[in-house]
Amino acid sequence: MPLIQSTYKPTIFFKSAHINTVYKTLFYNNTNQYKRTRITTPDNDFLDLDFSTISSKTLVIALHGLEGSSKSKYIVSLVNFLNSKNVDSVAVNFRGCSEEDNKQIYSYNSGKTDDLNTVINYILENYNYKNIFVVGYSMGGNITLKYLGENTKLPSEIKGAITISVPTDLEGSSNALSHWENKVYIKRFLISLIKKSIAKHQKFPNSVLNPTAIKNAKNFIDFDNAVTAPLFGFKNAQDYWKKCSSKQFLKNINIPTLLINALDDTFLSESCYPFKEASENKNLYFETPKYGGHVGFNTSIGKRDLLWSENRVLEFINHIIS
Repeated sequence: MPLIQSTYKPTIFFKSAHINTVYKTLFYNNTNQYKRTRITTPDNDFLDLDFSTISSKTLVIALHGLEGSSKSKYIVSLVNFLNSKNVDSVAVNFRGCSEEDNKQIYSYNSGKTDDLNTVINYILENYNYKNIFVVGYSMGGNITLKYLGENTKLPSEIKGAITISVPTDLEGSSNALSHWENKVYIKRFLISLIKKSIAKHQKFPNSVLNPTAIKNAKNFIDFDNAVTAPLFGFKNAQDYWKKCSSKQFLKNINIPTLLINALDDTFLSESCYPFKEASENKNLYFETPKYGGHVGFNTSIGKRDLLWSENRVLEFINHIIS
């Protein structure tokens, strides 16, 4: 599919990648009164799904990024916008992200697609939606793309997907996040991840987790070697990144899928921009705005319309179902 010429044109303030990245997190103040449903997973764990519905025939399944939740500002912004445009939403909280620890020692990772499959099956069995779309941000986008590439025979109700700011090459993204300009972001991620992992060690003291290695993690290779790889059966961080990067699965996607990665996204390496893969798959629409930061895409201060990516999600949905 030819590359899409992006319509995103921010004011000069949002031509700063870092301002764009943090702005919505700091200044978007709207909330949402979700209706929570807890579902059981096949391995006797649970997932908390936060619904926000207005009796639509179309549902968006929204997936947050690393250490996010249904309360992440970009998720709330999307849900509120879609509801205002007569689209139902369910925000998925990955394991351990709904303010309550999950039951198993492991929680989620960037390639753990079985939980998305569990959510989709639950929706299909309990609701009667005509159109279902998956919208994934960052890590949630990688999970979405990997899932679509792994599952080429999807239910007819699954009409398409939109993914935003996606690290399609996990090793490349990990290296990018190790750069000095991303020091604040990676420190914030690691504080949360380390805290949760130490709590897991205390809950499962005889497990493979090494609390010293966890506490000493300074970057994602340290953390994934200490936690993700041993808990999920990978040889090491590189093995995890190689097997779970969505880039290798893009060629198999056979439903309309939009990927939006800003060219100034400091979380992404050059290898996270799958130009070749997009050009060879008619179902993969690839949009690369010059600006946008990481899950940013704000427009202008003082105006109500900060919602370029939310509008873009709706445009793509309407394009597919019209």
